[in-house]
Amino acid sequence: MRTISVGIALLFSFSALAQDSYPSKPITMVVPFPPGGVADIVGRPLASLMEKTLKQPTIVVNRAGAGGAVGMAAVAKAAPDGYTILMGLSSISIFPVSDRINGKTPSYEMKDFAPIALITADPTVLVVSADSPWKNLKEFVDSAKAYPGKINYSSSGTYGTLHVSMEMFANAAGIKLFHIPYAGGGPALTALLGGQVHALASGPAPAVAQIKGGKMRALASWSGERLPLMPDVPTFKELGYDAEFYIWSGVFAPAAVPTRVLDTLRAAVREAANSPEFKGAMEKVQTPISYLDAPEFRAFLAKDAARLKVAVEKIGKVEEK
Repeated sequence: MRTISVGIALLFSFSALAQDSYPSKPITMVVPFPPGGVADIVGRPLASLMEKTLKQPTIVVNRAGAGGAVGMAAVAKAAPDGYTILMGLSSISIFPVSDRINGKTPSYEMKDFAPIALITADPTVLVVSADSPWKNLKEFVDSAKAYPGKINYSSSGTYGTLHVSMEMFANAAGIKLFHIPYAGGGPALTALLGGQVHALASGPAPAVAQIKGGKMRALASWSGERLPLMPDVPTFKELGYDAEFYIWSGVFAPAAVPTRVLDTLRAAVREAANSPEFKGAMEKVQTPISYLDAPEFRAFLAKDAARLKVAVEKIGKVEEK
């Protein structure tokens, strides 16, 4: 009996020592989209700055697929040791709902994640090519009504943030658009610039340079009020359409990560997100920081997930093309 007790004591002491020494090796931040989208733009400078606190490399790995669901599921199933974290977007709460709508077993549940911090929250913006015939939203809606299903748009994937926001608008406007999913926000933007699609719901950061460069035109935003970055672009709400949507970015870990390790990660993310260097990096890409620590982020996440559940249920089942 004494031998067993000593063994248990040693086990707990080794476990405590492992936590005390965390991190003792590089940390992987999974970005579940290709380079060029919101998660990538926010994740890379944040990971770089987290290294200062953690004293270990924080390596960004792009693991795209299924609108982000592949990378998110990978983190949900990762070892709960704090060495694999996620830079997720608002679509994280969508996929368990959409899987059930389509008769599938969800690849993860929200309870599989421990929220660490909200980093940014930007509304999507409806953009079209600068040489498109639509100069304003009315012209776009009129065309869509005249030619149902003929105007197409790209997205970061089926049920991803860019798909759900566009369908929110389409439902509010009573129009039907044709959805063409891509592997992420970067490829979706490239498709619009390359003339492969007519429109896109984009985060302001990836789109603003193209808008200023005269390659794209913004018709409306899903914001509650006009964006300081685009004061001439009206919101859907002021134009009479009940469509409001934000692409937020946040850091998550597997749910079973020990509290002491989570606290270390929270401290590293907090210091990085509030640093002058990160603020400068976000200013360069015109992305405002909306930092919330874990408790506040949990409350924000619950409210946002409930709103998106309603939106996804309105979209309903999507047949694979």
